[in-house]
Amino acid sequence: MADSPAPPLEAKKHKPIDSTRMTVLFAVMLVTASGNTAMQSILPTIGTQLKIPDFWVSAAFSWSALLWVYTAPKWARLSDHRGRKALMRLGMIGFTASMALAGLALFLGLLGWYGAIWTFVLFAIFRSLYGGLGSAAPPAVQAYVAARTPRADRTKALSLIASSFGLGTIVGPAIAPLLILPVLGLSSPMFAFALIGIIVMIALALKLPNDDPGFEARGVVTSEPYSAAPSAGSLKDDGHEDQPVGKPSPDGIPPRLRWGDKRIKPWLITGIMGGNAHAVILGVIGFLVLDRLGLRDDPKTAIEMTGIVLMSGAAATLLAQWGLIPLLQMGPRSSVLWGMLLAGIGCFIIGLSSDLYGIIIGFAVSSLGFGLFRPGFTAGASLAVERSEQNGVAGIVASVNGMAFIASPAIGVLLYTYISALPFWIAVTMCLFIFGWGFKTLKLDEAPNPQ
Repeated sequence: MADSPAPPLEAKKHKPIDSTRMTVLFAVMLVTASGNTAMQSILPTIGTQLKIPDFWVSAAFSWSALLWVYTAPKWARLSDHRGRKALMRLGMIGFTASMALAGLALFLGLLGWYGAIWTFVLFAIFRSLYGGLGSAAPPAVQAYVAARTPRADRTKALSLIASSFGLGTIVGPAIAPLLILPVLGLSSPMFAFALIGIIVMIALALKLPNDDPGFEARGVVTSEPYSAAPSAGSLKDDGHEDQPVGKPSPDGIPPRLRWGDKRIKPWLITGIMGGNAHAVILGVIGFLVLDRLGLRDDPKTAIEMTGIVLMSGAAATLLAQWGLIPLLQMGPRSSVLWGMLLAGIGCFIIGLSSDLYGIIIGFAVSSLGFGLFRPGFTAGASLAVERSEQNGVAGIVASVNGMAFIASPAIGVLLYTYISALPFWIAVTMCLFIFGWGFKTLKLDEAPNPQ
């Protein structure tokens, strides 16, 4: 007798996600993103206080980014096999431990307990906890939501979760100056976020039930939050009914999607090139603010001004993802092309700017462009494969997004030390190249379905 077909996802008896549980999931994404970008806003100033060359300050993030690239696909694939709540807990442990230990390393270094070089060596080591373990949380959160949300509500729910990551990129730089305390000094924000991380872990343990990992994730795996995360709101449903996980491989993990798959290869090339252009700008912008505004000797004002610039970029990114893409019903190709054009214009403005107003305008315009580009690349890769392959493509997208931040920020800062405008001219050139290449290569967008 033939086996009866497995019931669709909605028929499986899961308790739906209520507002309390959704708040906890939102908090997991928000806190990890805001803590990371708060660190970005203060680290250039800390490096100046310790008299560390700008290149090594930027390079301190590279090891964490490398680990994120390596581990993110593995966590995405394991989200169905190990359970999503367990991976969220692992991610929050990595974030909290990293913040506390990295903050302690910087605090003792600023007090003079050891030299500047050892300060940043220890910082890079403790930062790697976030890259290696923190990358488990985002795919687990989105998989948890996707597996427990009816198909009709899934895009809305995933958009809300993804937006929390982007919102954190505004919150982090905004509150970092407010968290600086007299006793702990410039390292204060890291201790504050470690404490917040502990609170979120307690809420996760008490308010979120364990999950039965019976279905694959349907979300977008985010990269390490150097900027607002790609929005799940840009993704379209593939029109197929939800199906349980198919026949697993011998180790119980779904089959692997290959990087060289012809369906996703053009989108991956686009993502790699555009991601590196973005990474160069993000690596340099904090140091540019210090130099062009003459704030190397004014730590408090330096952190405030850097935070304002980063906030403007994050707000523009969210405007693109929350506003322009859904309002204009932009498909993947149009998002990529318009995004690269705007990003190139913004980078050109930054390269010419010598005051705060010009830097803010340029960074906001470039961030608006990259805010269109990233969801376009993500959606294009996602729509190129079947629903059963979404976990695999999500992990690859996360790796592509994170790959750019391994070397490009440090290289950008190195070039900046010789010719301050050079990284921006390089970014402009890359954006224009991607625009021309994508215009010829990327698949045309499908017409939107009438509502």
